[in-house]
Amino acid sequence: MLMLFSRFTVIAPVSLSIALFISSCSESKISQCQRLITVVNEGTSLIDTKKGQQVSTSLQLSKDLKNVTKSIQELNLKDPELKEFELSFIKIFDKLSEAIAKASKALGDTKTAEASSDGRIKIEKARKEIDSALTTAAKTAGKESDALGVKLNSYCSQPQ
Repeated sequence: MLMLFSRFTVIAPVSLSIALFISSCSESKISQCQRLITVVNEGTSLIDTKKGQQVSTSLQLSKDLKNVTKSIQELNLKDPELKEFELSFIKIFDKLSEAIAKASKALGDTKTAEASSDGRIKIEKARKEIDSALTTAAKTAGKESDALGVKLNSYCSQPQ
């Protein structure tokens, strides 16, 4: 009987030590929040600094936003709630990147229009469509991102 009790006293502390070690190795909610917020802020900063530039030069912005999307995907967050935020921000940046890329391509296509009154009309029409599409995409993404940012900040400020 003493042997069984002795074994239990060794197993219990070892099990407790392993559990504490595993939990200490897992990343905290706060550090996961910080990583997600950092990458999201990088994407938002890209948009803020490059907004208002010509659509033809925005192809790089589209690529940069794709990289932000990839960076968010690579965060591998473990917190289930943060994982949902991660997926939502991926969708937002991805949609915006695609809209910018399409607009940039459309503008590039208009450069091959003939130098005639018909060609000018096509170009003007394309520019209006491009501006409209980008404005719509940017406003939608901006509203979604702002609302999601408020929710993320609220969640991250809650105690664990």
